[in-house]
Amino acid sequence: MSNSTRDQQLQQIALEHLFIETLETRSSDSLDFHDVSVWAIKTALQAAFEAGRKAAANPSQTQPQK
Repeated sequence: MSNSTRDQQLQQIALEHLFIETLETRSSDSLDFHDVSVWAIKTALQAAFEAGRKAAANPSQTQPQK
């Protein structure tokens, strides 16, 4: 899996589970720090774990193309 694919998956998880629009640093406390519930963090971690599990089960999709 390429870094950009991984970053896209993380971005999607952050948006869907944590309602965070971007994971880019914006150099503003009001934009870079978020109040997030523990249950939202739990579901985001579960989604990330599941994405990693799926990537490990399909090694041909996780290897960079040559």
